[in-house]
Amino acid sequence: MIDNEMKTYLVTGGAGFIGANFVKYLLKKYGDIRVVVLDALTYAGNLANLEDDIDGKRCIFVRGDVCDRNLASSLFETYDFDFVVNFAAESHVDRSIENPQLFLITNILGTQNLLDAARSRWTTGKDERGYPTWREGVRFHQVSTDEVYGSLGATGYFTETTPLDPRSPYSASKTSADLFVKTYNETYKMPVTITRCSNNYGPYHFPEKLIPLIINNILEGKPLPVYGDGSNVRDWLYVEDHCKAIDLVINGGRVGEVYNIGGHNERQNIQIVRAIIKIIRQLMTSNPEYRKALKKQVVGADGQISIDWINDDLITFVKDRLGHDQRYAIDPSKISAELGWEPETDFETGIVKTVLWYLDNQAWVEQILGGDYVNYYERMYINR
Repeated sequence: MIDNEMKTYLVTGGAGFIGANFVKYLLKKYGDIRVVVLDALTYAGNLANLEDDIDGKRCIFVRGDVCDRNLASSLFETYDFDFVVNFAAESHVDRSIENPQLFLITNILGTQNLLDAARSRWTTGKDERGYPTWREGVRFHQVSTDEVYGSLGATGYFTETTPLDPRSPYSASKTSADLFVKTYNETYKMPVTITRCSNNYGPYHFPEKLIPLIINNILEGKPLPVYGDGSNVRDWLYVEDHCKAIDLVINGGRVGEVYNIGGHNERQNIQIVRAIIKIIRQLMTSNPEYRKALKKQVVGADGQISIDWINDDLITFVKDRLGHDQRYAIDPSKISAELGWEPETDFETGIVKTVLWYLDNQAWVEQILGGDYVNYYERMYINR
C-alpha cells in the first residue's frame, strides 16, 4: 500500500557510483521519504552498493531500462513520484568512443522517455495560454557533467553561461539530454533543474575510472596506465559533497535553471596517480595490517610483506585518448550564492578517505571485477 503523505523519489541509475551515494544520503537525511531505485544493472551498476539500504519499504529496487516506456509509465502509476533524479547514463568516454550509439540510446532516448512519463503523470490541465499546468511540488532533475562545455585552456572556468561544446560521443549525448530537459521546461513548462558537476571520487566508484583504477592496480602490482603525458587537468569533487548539492537544488533551486557544482580541487592526472602511490605507502607503513590487501605480496628480508616496490616506477604512459580534453574547471559561484552550497571536503582529506574505503572493502572490489571489466581493461590499456 502506498503512503500518499510520504514524498517519493525515483532515482534512476541508483545502483551506480554517484546514484548509490545519493540514495544513501537521502535515506540518512530524511526519515519521511521513499526512494525507488531504477537500474538496468549494466557493468557499472552494482546492487551490492545498496545491499544495506533496500528494504522494500523506504527503499525499493526495480531492475529495468530507462528506455522501457511501459515500465516507466507503470512505475509512475504505482508510486506517484514527486521527484525524478536522473543519474542513468552510459558514462565512460572510452566506451563512448568504442560504441557511440549505445550512448545515444541510453543517455538521450532514456532521458526523453522519463520526461514523457513524468509529463503524463504530473500535468493537471492547461492554463489560459494552453500551456500544461503541473502538480505542485514535483521536480525533474537531470544530473549532467562539466564535459558538455568542452575543454579549457590553462586559465578560466566553466560557468552556467559557457557555450556547450562537447568533444566526445559521451559528452555529446549528455549535452543533447540536457537540451531535451531544457526544452521540456520551455515547451511544456515542466518544473526541471540541471546540475553539471566536475569529476567525482569516493566510495563505490567503478574501477574503470582513474582513482579506483590506480588504487586497484597498485594492490594487484600492475602498471599504472596514464594517458599521454598525464598533464590533463580535472577538478575533483568528493561524492558526498555532490549529493548535498543535488539535494539543495532539487528542494530549493529555481525551476528551469542550471547549477554548476565544482570542488575547487584541480589536479593533473599524473599528480593524482603520484598522490595515491604516496598515500598507499604511508598507510601501509603506519598500519602494516593494510598490506594484507595487496594481491602482489613480496616478502622482504625481515619476513614481512614488502612495499618497497610501490613507487612511481609503476607508472606507465599509454597512447592518449582520442579527443582528450585538456582541462576542466567549474565555477560554482551560482549555487553558492543562491543555495549556500560549498564543497566541504578538500582533496587531501577526500583522497585519503577514498583510499581507506577501498582498502577496507576489498570484498566489494573483487565482486565487481568480472569478465566484462577484465576484457575492457585489456582493450583500453594493455593493448595500446
